[in-house]
Amino acid sequence: MGRRVTVATCALNQWALDFEGNLQRILKSIEIAKCKGATYRLGPELEICGYGCWDHYYESDTLLHSLQVLAALLESPVTQDIICDVGMPVMHRNVRYNCRVIFLNRRILLIRPKMALANEGNYRELRWFTPWSRTRQTEEYFLPRMLQSLTKQETVPFGDAVLATRDTCIGSEICEELWTPHSPHVDMGLDGVEIFTNASGSHHVLRKAHARVDLVTMATTKNGGIYLLANQKGCDGDRLYYDGCALIAMNGHILAQGSQFSLDDVEVLTATLDLEDVRSYRAEISSRNLAASKASPYPRVKVDFALSSREDLLEPLSEPLEWKYHSPAKEISLGPACWLWDFLRRSQQAGFFLPLSGGVDSAATACLVYSMCRQVCEAVNNGNQEVLADVRTIVDQLDYMPRDPRELCGRVLTTCYMASENSSRETRDRAAELARQIGSHHIGLDIDPAVKAVVGIFSLATGKRPLFAVHGGSRRENLALQNVQARIRMVVAYLFAQLSLWARGARGGLLVLGSANVDESLLGYLTKYDCSSADINPIGGISKTDLRAFVHFCLEHFQLPALEGILAAPATAELEPLADGRVSQTDEEDMGMTYADLSVYGRLRKVAKTGPYGMFCKLVSLWKDVCSPRQVADKVRWFFCKYSMNRHKMTTLTPAYHAESYSPDDNRFDLRPFLYNTSWPWQFRCIEAQASRLRSRVTAGLRSCPASVPTCRGVVLPQQWHTSLHQVTGCR
Repeated sequence: MGRRVTVATCALNQWALDFEGNLQRILKSIEIAKCKGATYRLGPELEICGYGCWDHYYESDTLLHSLQVLAALLESPVTQDIICDVGMPVMHRNVRYNCRVIFLNRRILLIRPKMALANEGNYRELRWFTPWSRTRQTEEYFLPRMLQSLTKQETVPFGDAVLATRDTCIGSEICEELWTPHSPHVDMGLDGVEIFTNASGSHHVLRKAHARVDLVTMATTKNGGIYLLANQKGCDGDRLYYDGCALIAMNGHILAQGSQFSLDDVEVLTATLDLEDVRSYRAEISSRNLAASKASPYPRVKVDFALSSREDLLEPLSEPLEWKYHSPAKEISLGPACWLWDFLRRSQQAGFFLPLSGGVDSAATACLVYSMCRQVCEAVNNGNQEVLADVRTIVDQLDYMPRDPRELCGRVLTTCYMASENSSRETRDRAAELARQIGSHHIGLDIDPAVKAVVGIFSLATGKRPLFAVHGGSRRENLALQNVQARIRMVVAYLFAQLSLWARGARGGLLVLGSANVDESLLGYLTKYDCSSADINPIGGISKTDLRAFVHFCLEHFQLPALEGILAAPATAELEPLADGRVSQTDEEDMGMTYADLSVYGRLRKVAKTGPYGMFCKLVSLWKDVCSPRQVADKVRWFFCKYSMNRHKMTTLTPAYHAESYSPDDNRFDLRPFLYNTSWPWQFRCIEAQASRLRSRVTAGLRSCPASVPTCRGVVLPQQWHTSLHQVTGCR
């Protein structure tokens, strides 16, 4: 009697509404699984239509085309003699469900609807789907006529059930259900289910892989069993990047690990496992067996099919392995770079245009494109024909063979240093040297004539000429003169993105890349409609702290010595006049806070869900060794003043790679208002009252913070921040 089973799980780069491409990738994954000897194949969540269809789920077209793809799968000889588990939306009694459709040899065995929907952060599943709430119950689902003619079935089971094959029992979970306090695998395992499957649409966030792996291993540690996790991979048409990480686990051990980032559109993992190992593991857990004896049974769909064969004793078993995690810096080098590749090849553009300032943020963005080129060359060297075909289309050369990342970077990336009279020689040289080392096509130009022309138009119309503060101008004049430089750079960037290849005799246009980090966006420390208003922004969800770590990673692993000087230089916008030829303006002085502090504010505001008073209460404890309660109060009030004054800028934020849990992108992720009472009178009074009560408890040994002065509509602010108040009173 057979007991060894070979099972397969997948990571597929599906694209929302790309039914043709999605079908081909599903078929390829099934074919690979069968070639590896698998008798069960699991695919990602909603793989037929692509997870990120969003409001397209309302459309009957999406349901129709999903059914048509399912029909093509049922009809294909590739799907014969293997249990196939695919994801798609299904309407049952006029209600839309997120479902798994499990079939074998042209017969649908079960349609299993999702029971716990993801509805936080980037997820809005309750907007489009309804959770199945009838635990351990099924109904008859009447198949559409196009399927009845193929399956010779009029109805199939629809609901919460498990599959009973000749040799084992299989139960399904779908993505979010693994993350719930009482996951279905608990009760399924107690009822004798030995193989758990989870089809996910889980996007990448820095440091998230640990949680995913821990959940799977813990599920099989407590209850025993085999666990398969499939996941979407790639950019399916939005800000999110799905990072794969398909895996197979048994009895608390990982048996197979998929890549977290890869340019391969189809990745299939298989493992050969002994069902007797599950039974032996469970046998000695008496507490589990006692609970199992009382478990309520699941409806079982009988399947006249065995996952194992009678002659399987010579089949080699998969061995446990230790999960290999990437550092956050390496995650950044891979994830956003893969996202850029998907965006480039699917947008049918010829490359990227990047305003390269010589600072850390734009340097990090340039390094991401260079990392993308490295991954493309590696994929081609490994025989990836899809990547080769895509890169040949992008560079418009049918016999092109990418071997050197620098040479490829010169074809797909144009960098541009846009100097003004306020730019320093040091930043110009740093930008040019980095461009030389990564191989980008680099342009240096001067925007002063355009700036003077625009300011001249204003002076001609009004009879007044604005001045910088150092020349006697007011705050409003100073801010306006900074903003006009920044916005002209955006106009120049789009002009060159559209025409620079034309000027070089090459076809196509370029996507403009933005390089505003998540901390600057959170605070609104950016000019509306400047170079932050790009086509896409690969670093828009990454903190300044993580970006610096990433640039260090590139310095060490990509051999780019130009990054050393970029890391050593202070962050500056270079929008105010130089002082004796040297930079007189730095970002942190302008903002009145450090980037490290900004990350803390962002996580408390979004992840911990604190308002001004709640943030003050948490920071009083967190910063007790470095700041007094009064100083913490000043910092919190200053942050919320600036945050609320600039919140309107988030409505125009460039679509950015989502990598950080405190992203302020209000278009999808951060659903907060953009018009506030920026004086926060009630909240700040509560902070003031609590700070006064705590003052007597402050110890004398705390490190002092700067003295405070009244400003910002009555809010007490540290002296060093007073001079940069103009940065928030205007609309940059």
